Amino acid sequence: EKLDMSTYPVESIRNFSIIAHVDHGKSTLADRLLEITGTISKTDHNKQVLDKLQVERERGITVKAQSASLFYNHEGINYLLNLIDTPGHVDFSYEVSRSLSACQGVILVVDANEGIQAQTVANFYLAFEAQLSIIPVINKIDLKNADPERVEKQIEKLFDIPRDECIRISAKQGTNVEKVLQRVIEKIPSPQCNTADPLKALVFDSTFDHYRGVIANIALFGGEIAKGQKIVSAHTKKRYEVNEVGILTPNEQPTHKLYAGQVGYLIAGMKEVTEAQIGDTLFLFKQPVEPLPGFKSAKPMVFAGMYPIDQTEYNNLKSALERLTLNDSSVTVHRDSSLALGAGWRLGFLGLLHMEVFNQRLEQEYNMSVILTAPTVPYKAVLSSAKLIKEYGKDQITIINPAQFPDKLSVSEYLEPTVLGTIVTPPEYIGKIITLCQDRRAVQKDILYIDENRVMLKYLFPLNEIVVDFYDALKSLSSGYASFDYEDAGYQSADLIKMDILINGNPVEELATIIHNDKAYAAGKLLCERLKETIPRQLFEIAIQAAIGKKIIARETLKAYRKNVVAKCYGGDITRRMKLLKRQAEGKRLMRKIGNVEVPRDAFIRVLKRETDK
Repeated sequence: EKLDMSTYPVESIRNFSIIAHVDHGKSTLADRLLEITGTISKTDHNKQVLDKLQVERERGITVKAQSASLFYNHEGINYLLNLIDTPGHVDFSYEVSRSLSACQGVILVVDANEGIQAQTVANFYLAFEAQLSIIPVINKIDLKNADPERVEKQIEKLFDIPRDECIRISAKQGTNVEKVLQRVIEKIPSPQCNTADPLKALVFDSTFDHYRGVIANIALFGGEIAKGQKIVSAHTKKRYEVNEVGILTPNEQPTHKLYAGQVGYLIAGMKEVTEAQIGDTLFLFKQPVEPLPGFKSAKPMVFAGMYPIDQTEYNNLKSALERLTLNDSSVTVHRDSSLALGAGWRLGFLGLLHMEVFNQRLEQEYNMSVILTAPTVPYKAVLSSAKLIKEYGKDQITIINPAQFPDKLSVSEYLEPTVLGTIVTPPEYIGKIITLCQDRRAVQKDILYIDENRVMLKYLFPLNEIVVDFYDALKSLSSGYASFDYEDAGYQSADLIKMDILINGNPVEELATIIHNDKAYAAGKLLCERLKETIPRQLFEIAIQAAIGKKIIARETLKAYRKNVVAKCYGGDITRRMKLLKRQAEGKRLMRKIGNVEVPRDAFIRVLKRETDK
């Protein structure tokens, strides 16, 4: 049965998101709201209904923002509420900012036990800058350690929201959740748009279906859309015919039409993955409109090489990557190839968790197992040689791959990316955390006591110092209480060098890394030790060295296999033994001259993979 959406005029529509720190109960609150409005039936199985991906179920986190439409009757009027549940991790803040573009208000959830944490602050400012109305909700008041009074004080001090506006709820037990819905209707404005205007729809998300092609999630900013209409994409200028429109309740529910202010999905026979660009504007054929501003593209913070385990899988992996990047538009893809690992890609991610989740989704949804190299960050070099400037056409180049690192003589300075990190922690861990930050070359910018059990520290970090294991180190130092969030802070000049790995004097291209001068020695030593364990022994000696330019900074020697040449000597003169050993040493030296060390592929994989054994 198709729904008739014309009974919901713009005035009775509310679009809102739920934002919070990780694990403060966003998805659980979404479940209760879905139950109260009768969108899903009440059972004990409703646990994070909107987290549909297998990754989300296994890890218990939200990765994709999911939308759902709810129908609610308040004081005799039927309202249509479009809810978007968002992720909480810093890696997925791009999803949050995209969701906010389709909303007029947010519910800010804070855990009554934990209080305000780093991501709460970051998400609040995202909503505040987008000028959305904010409804503060204090969740988990059923816990025995809950202290809603303290949390209200924190909210008042940090966000300037009066204490009496906070709603205390328990999303798990459903206490007071009805009040949240009423507050949404009273406080959040209806969308500013008109059905009489020409069609203008924003694509804010999209997925790929094997049978129906691309399914685009759209928010209508004007006009109406129905099956059979001819629409045009502002980005690709291609024409499509609408096959189906509908709303998500969280499952797809076809409708006759969608009207201005509503949020729903659209299937229009887009077969190519690249056609549904997120942030694109759709309009009716021959009725062009001014395209919506769209989204600023996400800035990748971490790069890693991705290669198929077997080169015959290359094409399958390529199509899997295309489909997955459609659903997760914040990944950037560049073609890349390596002598040891063959053809592959260089992918840019928003963070390490993002990289792991992406890899896991490739395995689970597309059955692809891949080799991921160690993550690196994008550096820049300011060129000084006129020849190079002419070659590149600009005086500043970005270096993603260590192989492209320009020589020191032709560069006036190297730049590395920095981030502004916010750490919220109980005061007893401050000493340890400050030491950790100083070890990571960070500069303290600010320290603020929110109340007697919460401190907010602001630091300027070089990105490559926090990319691999900073978060784990912070959690273990603070028994899990400290939370961390970061935002991009531009580039700063740094003393960077390229470290080569030589095996018997020959550089191995894949193992070259860009590193800060102070950290080169330790990293070189670690890498040499790791290679010594993974390269198989030969009949001749192998020297594994880490070098900066011509200077060797670390060395490990892999001893040769040796036959016991003096086994046949029973007593006799010492000169006899010496002669045999000397002949053997001579032979080994000759062999080393002509011997060629092939580093086996699995040794590369073991060394290039992230250091888990630190």
